[in-house]
Amino acid sequence: MNRLGVRLMLSHLLVAVVGSVVTFLLVRLLAPPLFDESLRRAGRAGYGRGYGQVLRQEFASAVDTALAIGVLAGLVVAIVLGCVVATWLARPLVRLRAATQAMARGQYSVTMPRPGTRELDGLAGDVQTLGATLAETEGRRVRLLGEVAHEMRTPLTVIDGYVEGMIDGVLPRDCATLGELGGETRRLRRLAEDLSALSRASEGRLKVSPVAMDLAEVASESAERLRPQADDAGVRLAIDQGRPVPLRADPDRIAQVVTNLVGNALRATPRGGTVRVGVRGEERSGSVVVADTGEGLAAADLERVFERFYRVGGRRGGESGTGIGLTISRGIAHAHGGTPTASSDGPGHGATFTLTLPR
Repeated sequence: MNRLGVRLMLSHLLVAVVGSVVTFLLVRLLAPPLFDESLRRAGRAGYGRGYGQVLRQEFASAVDTALAIGVLAGLVVAIVLGCVVATWLARPLVRLRAATQAMARGQYSVTMPRPGTRELDGLAGDVQTLGATLAETEGRRVRLLGEVAHEMRTPLTVIDGYVEGMIDGVLPRDCATLGELGGETRRLRRLAEDLSALSRASEGRLKVSPVAMDLAEVASESAERLRPQADDAGVRLAIDQGRPVPLRADPDRIAQVVTNLVGNALRATPRGGTVRVGVRGEERSGSVVVADTGEGLAAADLERVFERFYRVGGRRGGESGTGIGLTISRGIAHAHGGTPTASSDGPGHGATFTLTLPR
């Protein structure tokens, strides 16, 4: 039984004890004079041979009267004390409820009252933490809207400018111009697909089609497709395929995760650095390990890097992305019964991302 339960039990016990004591005292005080008064009334009326029986009846009547008065007084005292105790316990809960209702209306910075008991203080602290988390989530949502608007504004502005230029005859209506328009529309489509995948991952609706596959082969092929990007960035991409790691998974989804992990590592690694991709096979699991010699991650980033819309600051050239890719990767891993993890020795010491899948 917790401390609050003990206090409730003791409060009820206190009410019962007080009621019993009040009843006992009143019976002791009222029974003798009531009994004497009964004798005097009986003496004035005279007695016959049934004097003993009348005496017992009068005494019983006096005791009954005293007990009735005592019990009534005890009930009154118990009710008063019960109301006091209930008010004492309910008042902080009412304040907590008012605070949570304010949070439901969007006032996440409301200060939670401290009732003064360990259990209720703990509850107030948990609700306060919930409010801070909701405020942070709301802030990320607002930032997401701004980021999505920014990501959409740039290609739409370019498309609008090209279209107006072609209408006014300033720009030629040739394949090169149309190719530029096609690139911007593809950028918009990729953004829409990322947002759709994020929604499905958040709701657990990602569709996966597991088949027998070699994790080492899928990982190496996915990383190899990013070699031109690595060469352009001046980053060495080392791929260690190793031994085959057979398991059942959706190769397209796993390739999507590996591509995202390697792409993030390339963006975080400065020119002259190295990104290494390896695959490990164990008895019950297979893992893809992507390690870089780039900017590294702080301890706070390690805890939050897979959260929605969370972006690590300080990426070179502003290439921090929108914070969607790793969240989608986590959803894909969970859909396969696996887990993604991140580790780093701190800023400036590189980072390692590991995708672990059951075999």
